[in-house]
Amino acid sequence: MVLKIENRAELSGGQRQRVALARAIVANQPLCLMDEPLSNLDAKLRNSVRKDIKKLQVNLGITVVYVTHDQTEAMSMADIVVLMKDGRIQQTGSPEELYYKPNNIFVAEFIGSPPMAIIEGKALKGFEKYSSVGIRSENLTVAKKGKGRLICEVSECEFLGSETFIGLSHPSAKGLTISMPGVQNIDQGKKLEISFANEDLHFFDVNGDRTS
Repeated sequence: MVLKIENRAELSGGQRQRVALARAIVANQPLCLMDEPLSNLDAKLRNSVRKDIKKLQVNLGITVVYVTHDQTEAMSMADIVVLMKDGRIQQTGSPEELYYKPNNIFVAEFIGSPPMAIIEGKALKGFEKYSSVGIRSENLTVAKKGKGRLICEVSECEFLGSETFIGLSHPSAKGLTISMPGVQNIDQGKKLEISFANEDLHFFDVNGDRTS
């Protein structure tokens, strides 16, 4: 791990945090607890140190219990994620399991950027028996007029370089976002019809728990 500290006499909060982190790792104990170890680092250094921690953990063969509120850290570093809310475990599993098979709506909306969209079952023909239906942004497509499953209104466009996230509003849905490649300039308020495959849907009951 590269600490990138030049003047050891006067350490900032972030530098002290990196020193403590290095000491914990080089102690070479079989179990290491890290509680928000990257919270005082800037974004660029956080990304670098995150990769270093993962590499050292694998090379040294130690078990790390890593506490974080940052889902990027959890999803990119963990073999097993324990997601908690108000002191209660919502789901335990691999990052892939939490992303593709969330136990409940809380997990579905917490994991992923953008988070999973939640649609009232009554708004989708054939799925009225479900309280809520979830769909990931990468599984949404723009449909031709008259061919979509939902008619939405564009609320905002967020250009991120290789792709543009287009936020959509619908009276029976929340968190609808569709990802499109490159630059997309779509006027706010424009109507868009969207479609998706049944196999990409997630179903939740009235309590927000996964049913299938």
